[in-house]
Amino acid sequence: MARITAVKESLDKALHDESKFWVKYFVKVEKQTGVNRTYVFLGSVVVLGIYLVFGIGQQLVCNIFGFLYPAYCSMKALESSKKDDDTKWLTYWVVFALFTIVEFFSDYILCWFPVYWVFKCLFYMWLMAPMENNGSMILYRNIVKPSFLRYHHKVDQFISNAQDAVVKAAGSALLTEKQD
Repeated sequence: MARITAVKESLDKALHDESKFWVKYFVKVEKQTGVNRTYVFLGSVVVLGIYLVFGIGQQLVCNIFGFLYPAYCSMKALESSKKDDDTKWLTYWVVFALFTIVEFFSDYILCWFPVYWVFKCLFYMWLMAPMENNGSMILYRNIVKPSFLRYHHKVDQFISNAQDAVVKAAGSALLTEKQD
């Protein structure tokens, strides 16, 4: 119950944060309809969920959802003087990229399930949730970071060897070209 209360508080805080560009649309709808913006937001989520099950172009809608808002927030973070927002969105993109790679191999199976796109959008929402311990932070700390720390020395060595091989091949090609 405490988690539900925490999520509700985070949602209410985000929906009342006038610095967010999208909040003004919920304020406008709230004023015109008299319906609390939290309910307008939740209704929008339900409509999106139904569309993602029965609509056309679900993959495009889901991927736009997982890309546009985070890209916008990332650009704002880059332009701000704070480091925390940069770290938050960089963490999102690392997890997003890893999920995209894993999904590539399972996409042909998963996309046949009618609620796959709903769960994918919910997953994106969890990754980018406007709270301190959102999904991207949890997955990064518990899965990505330990794996990175375990294998980064081997990856660094591989990259170094590849760079040396490219430099050597480029040098050989230049010498061969000069001789011709």
